[in-house]
Amino acid sequence: MFRSAGLGLARAAETGAPPWRHGLALLGEPKYPPGFPHFDYVRPDAPKAGIVRFGVQGTFDNFNLFTSQIRGELAAGVANNLHDTLMTNAEDEVATGYGLIAEAVSHPDDHSWVSYRLNPAARFQDGRPITPADVIFSFETLKASNPFYAFYYQNVVKAEETAERVVTFAFSEKGNRELPQIVGQIPVLPKHWWTGTGPDGAQRDPSRTTLEPPLGSGPYRIKAFEPGRFCIYELVENFWARDLPVLRGQNNFKEIRYEYFRDGTVLLEAFKGDQVDFRTENIARQWVTAYDFPAVAEKRVVREEFPIRNSGVMQAFCLNLRRPLFADARVRRALNLAFDFEEINKTLFYGLYERIDSFFYGTELASSGLPQGLELQMLEPLRGKVPAAVFTTPYKNPVAGSPEAMRANLREALRLLTEAGFELRGRKLVSKASGEPFTFEILGYDQSLERYGLPYRQSLSLIGITAELRVVDAAQYQNRLRAFDFDVTTKVWPQSLSPGNEQRDFFGSKAAERAGSQNLAGIRDPAVDALIEKVVFAASREELVAATHALDRVLLANDYVVPQWASRVQRTARWDRFGRPDRLPEFGGAAFPTVWWWDEARVAKTGMPR
Repeated sequence: MFRSAGLGLARAAETGAPPWRHGLALLGEPKYPPGFPHFDYVRPDAPKAGIVRFGVQGTFDNFNLFTSQIRGELAAGVANNLHDTLMTNAEDEVATGYGLIAEAVSHPDDHSWVSYRLNPAARFQDGRPITPADVIFSFETLKASNPFYAFYYQNVVKAEETAERVVTFAFSEKGNRELPQIVGQIPVLPKHWWTGTGPDGAQRDPSRTTLEPPLGSGPYRIKAFEPGRFCIYELVENFWARDLPVLRGQNNFKEIRYEYFRDGTVLLEAFKGDQVDFRTENIARQWVTAYDFPAVAEKRVVREEFPIRNSGVMQAFCLNLRRPLFADARVRRALNLAFDFEEINKTLFYGLYERIDSFFYGTELASSGLPQGLELQMLEPLRGKVPAAVFTTPYKNPVAGSPEAMRANLREALRLLTEAGFELRGRKLVSKASGEPFTFEILGYDQSLERYGLPYRQSLSLIGITAELRVVDAAQYQNRLRAFDFDVTTKVWPQSLSPGNEQRDFFGSKAAERAGSQNLAGIRDPAVDALIEKVVFAASREELVAATHALDRVLLANDYVVPQWASRVQRTARWDRFGRPDRLPEFGGAAFPTVWWWDEARVAKTGMPR
């Protein structure tokens, strides 16, 4: 057990020491043994050549990873291309990490601390070795500068150098199985660079945005950029980790370019015009109708769907519970009743989507039926603290799709709104107590909001509710979300197959008022908090699944959101210039560009990029 002094940390880490491991699996053992040559899903001798170009909608004005999510707009690619982490995940396993900057990891059975031993070959791009001081600086600066990291690592209370090349992190709690692994996700930035002076002689400040290209330890460096227009990364020829087993056959492009566009339609046209190489298509109408240009017919552009097995998702109209208008669960359910997903899916989405009915949609972690067994045992102490429907009625979204069904849903919505203290006066729904009209704003940053927002607004108007659509630029949108300055917006909560500490940030009470948190809904519910802790401290896969089912069930029963739609495939289009392994990683989707490469034979047929 740790004592408060540094000597206590050292003794705890080195006496009676648990073994050093080459990797960590959250539950079970890593698939790959010590000394493995490379991941199974890569071509280890893939050529290092060519370029790949991505399109990004929005803008950027920052290269400082420390301030991401709170100040400025971070340039695409900074995190993945510039900065290595202590460990890296395998994309054919669930929640398993292997050493990258760290060559080994060690922790006791009670998970009260973790030690990382750094690879002696680890270097920054200026040739200086990566040291424990860099790891500690990165950890402490991330926590001090970025509320997300401060919250995510709130239970990591101390970091110390406990031996040569060894950093030990002490935890404030025992039994949190995920903590040793999420510490391994810390990006390591160079202390000597960030505490030094820039070309102008001014002291660098990790707490402020910057457009000075930072020194990294990753496979790429910034070659050229123009704020808000493009950012180009070039492969570091002497990248220190190029031949590590965990990276062999990856980072195969000599150059990665991100081109920025203010408008999604212009971005699509740029792809058609061979200004962008690869895109994931998230708009069903475009997937069905927009890819009929000559290059597709000539097979120079390939459309391909890849199964999504590595994650679940909740995408929804997120209701800001900080607004008194949405405080009553009956109001929130009424807003769901007014959403005609079936009609929108048929007329706008060409039937390509399914309605989301779980905060862990698409995984075994999604609740169904009534709670039983271990899940029921976890929920029993919460009787009276959660909606009674948790124990009696499986969650179901309202179903429409026909005029008759929609009229029935709207009648039920009006009944619930009347119970909640509203009434129709003429054609307007108003508060019985104050006479204030029921009106709110749906905030977005893309014109596609209008396609699905306008039909929803029309349905709401039939029961006297006024919903205004407001589309703002990406920077203003992010600033408003950080300040929780919105009524309703679309929110996506991505979920891994092994949920854990991030659930506190997604739905925990402490995150509800923390600027930049993912708890956009503003959920403050002791029962939800208790179930999140069950998820975090699950000691087995069985416990984790049961706890997640219970959490999902309670979140759904409170109608915190109006679920939208999702698909279990990643729809992609690419100019056919790239090769890939015969076997892609099971949990990696398209895994582009991670394991792909520039294919000269394909380039000869398709033509060089314009």
